[in-house]
Amino acid sequence: MRQRSESTFSDDVARPMSKTTVRIDAVTMIRSLNCTPAGFRCGAVAIGNFDGVHRGHARLIERLKQNASRVGGPATVFTFDPHPVVVLRPEAAPHPLTWVERKAELLAQLGVDAVVAFPTDMALLCLPPREFFDRVVVDALGAKAVVEGSNFRFGRDRAGDIHLLEEFCRQAGVALEIVPPVTDGDGTISSSRVRDRIRHGDVDAARRMLTEPYRVRGMVTHGARRGASLGFPTANVEAVDTLLPGLGVYAGRAYAAGKAWPAAVNIGPNPTFGEHGFKFEAHLIGFDGSLYGEPLEVDFLARLRDIHPFGSGDELTRQLQADVRAARETVQQWTTRAF
Repeated sequence: MRQRSESTFSDDVARPMSKTTVRIDAVTMIRSLNCTPAGFRCGAVAIGNFDGVHRGHARLIERLKQNASRVGGPATVFTFDPHPVVVLRPEAAPHPLTWVERKAELLAQLGVDAVVAFPTDMALLCLPPREFFDRVVVDALGAKAVVEGSNFRFGRDRAGDIHLLEEFCRQAGVALEIVPPVTDGDGTISSSRVRDRIRHGDVDAARRMLTEPYRVRGMVTHGARRGASLGFPTANVEAVDTLLPGLGVYAGRAYAAGKAWPAAVNIGPNPTFGEHGFKFEAHLIGFDGSLYGEPLEVDFLARLRDIHPFGSGDELTRQLQADVRAARETVQQWTTRAF
């Protein structure tokens, strides 16, 4: 049996945190509800995972902001860190699409005032729906309005649904708006659909569902320097904590050394030289320097081609030159058009 962990909801002493409130790209991120800043109470609240921050989330945030304006308070998102399934059934947990700071940045771009990134634990997940509503919505956030999607579930075993939420809100005098899902030609836009497209390498289809191009982060480590020997030095990236796109070569935009660089990105093996181990390598076009030991973030803008062996090193070099040209052109197109 899993040992019950402390929660910042607990009447006991909460586990220590170095920072419970921080600013991230014009949004306040709150990590504890024991002492919610007064300026972030009495507004409109949306609760959910918001993984990836896609167009369906954007529609909900639009309504959240309008409700916040109506009640004269902040627009607040309450989300979970990590996803509840990571705690309940780690073997079934989906690969995340965003890390928590990136999620806060994306929500800030949509106009959210505060993000409560609550440290998910069993104490939180075991709260019955009524207690979850009272502690989060009423007591901690003093919400005047709640905005949710029609498939919203909450409380222990996901026992609370939108109908129960409607009853709780009515009893508490809290306004409730249910936002219908956003659809495209292939169905409802969801984190699961985005995840499926990224897993298959279709970053363009994923981008059309997201509010920003798909981004990953990792740490640059030493590689075999095979790219450097061909005239295309690459940053070998490991410790990626979100879902990587499927095998292939991509045009991307890399963030390092305080700047954005066009990048040709390889995900997969190097079969031309008999190297079959998985790699995530990025060639930052125009960059000259060392990134070893530094963090690197990469936006995936387009898939360029499959990975396959070439007959010689010269043939591979010619293909790499074409990949770099295509990556540079793709990034240039992105800098001259709106998302």
